[in-house]
Amino acid sequence: MSDEGKIWSIGEVARRARLNPSAIRYYERIDLLPDTERVGGQRRYDESVLIRLAVIELAQRAGFTLAETRTLLNGFSEKAAPSARWRSLAHRKLPEVEALIARASGMKRLLEEGLECECLSLEECELLLAADAHAEEPTSAVVR
Repeated sequence: MSDEGKIWSIGEVARRARLNPSAIRYYERIDLLPDTERVGGQRRYDESVLIRLAVIELAQRAGFTLAETRTLLNGFSEKAAPSARWRSLAHRKLPEVEALIARASGMKRLLEEGLECECLSLEECELLLAADAHAEEPTSAVVR
């Protein structure tokens, strides 16, 4: 049975999208979802809302902020293909993700080195002494 042409309440959309109705109302308030028809004061949605919610979820999984997601959905010409929109935002997002990966790699390295620590006092800990010396380097130094 096709859902084409069906109209759903916010509760049904929330159930289908596995979201809380409050999330859907919030997405409307911040212009991620367009205002929808109301019947008797209650929101009514067609199946296109599920596609839009899927795009929002995908953008979140890719690390886009809500503002970046709003740009993806609303910040381009109507003629701009979805792939062109995605490429534009992804090119801007990748350096941020690369920096995050580098930071996480540094954190992992420090945690792993700390697992090897057998120091009897913090004052003699080579890991802490190395970190302290590293902190005194110019701010452009990168955790290796």
